[in-house]
Amino acid sequence: MLNWFKQIFDQRYVQTLEEEVQRLRGENRALMNSLLGTAGFPPVEFPAAPVPRELPRMRRRSWHQIQAWRASEAAGARGTKPEAAVSANHQ
Repeated sequence: MLNWFKQIFDQRYVQTLEEEVQRLRGENRALMNSLLGTAGFPPVEFPAAPVPRELPRMRRRSWHQIQAWRASEAAGARGTKPEAAVSANHQ
């Protein structure tokens, strides 16, 4: 139950921070355009803020996949084929 409350409050805190960032970006655009206008330059068009996306979940690798990947990297560094490097380690 305590973790649930913590998660709710953390989400609200992050949302509040994201709203604050949006507000400050708007203020910065307005101030910069105001300063440019005072200096005699036309206002600058800013691109739209990036839309937040959910990050893809990292795929977990098995130990044999990691070992094969490392063996192929080591073989590439030595200039040999990965199969030769793996078989040389097992003799």
